Amino acid sequence: MNQLDQLKQYSVVVADTGDFLAMRTYAPRDATTNPSLILKAAQAPAYRPLLERVVEANQGLACSDLADHLLVAFGVEILRIVPGRVSTEVDARMAFDSAGTVEKGRALIARYEAAGIARDRVLIKIAATWEGIRAAEVLERDGIHCNMTLVFGLAQAAACAEAGVRLISPFVGRISDWYRQHTGLTYAADDDPGVLSVRRIFDYYARHGHRTEVMAASFRSTAQIAALAGCDLLTVSPELLGQLGESKAPLARRLDRAALDAEAIERVPVDEESFRRMLDGDAMASAKLAEGIRQFCDDTDRLERLIGAVAG
Repeated sequence: MNQLDQLKQYSVVVADTGDFLAMRTYAPRDATTNPSLILKAAQAPAYRPLLERVVEANQGLACSDLADHLLVAFGVEILRIVPGRVSTEVDARMAFDSAGTVEKGRALIARYEAAGIARDRVLIKIAATWEGIRAAEVLERDGIHCNMTLVFGLAQAAACAEAGVRLISPFVGRISDWYRQHTGLTYAADDDPGVLSVRRIFDYYARHGHRTEVMAASFRSTAQIAALAGCDLLTVSPELLGQLGESKAPLARRLDRAALDAEAIERVPVDEESFRRMLDGDAMASAKLAEGIRQFCDDTDRLERLIGAVAG
């Protein structure tokens, strides 16, 4: 088997793209999107008709509302291809607004349901700020499942699990980027700071009985992916999916909830003061979370300008 087929024996493979036309080749179970990926797809000529249909069907709405309709339109098309779930992101400009995030999450689910999509096939994607986690806690009680994104450390992961969220997305590559930039070092996969962060979160969840799924994200290489084989889910770009599909090198399970490392990990306090202190004390996590929110906000602004140009 190629490495992609081997990987599917140990982890659920998720396509990390808005380019749903490219998904069929790799047969992922789920798919994830974010404002940056949707912006990239919406600019491609192949998706111009979808953008125009959304604008035409919702004339008179503000660009921010049209953007939500476009996100759902992409999600609906993706769900025609994947048998599982799609993740659709709440406007990152609400990253510190719990009430606004709850309202937006409910509105996105309502649009999916109006399109005939059951809510259990959708994950509402929310930045893992304190306010975002509190919003996800409310949405989960409503039966709206959440994917907490921009996770860079154990403080965020522990708080998400205690809030009962369905899934988290720790960002392997962005963690590695920060350490390479600040240390000048190059890391082998088993010593990679992003890989080690996900392994620690995975082990923590297993030891403390958390049922929240871990979906490692933001990969820079197939070596990072192989080092996390066995993680609950892995969301991978089409480029790296293609590389896995072309390789016949052996790929072994590296993570297993039933076979934990010897080191015990004490339970992390998840009250607001402890959360903020731990996050602030982690230079990498605090910097990358802020950077990720800024990037998604910028790309949301760009997406709205693109929609506005089409709407005239």
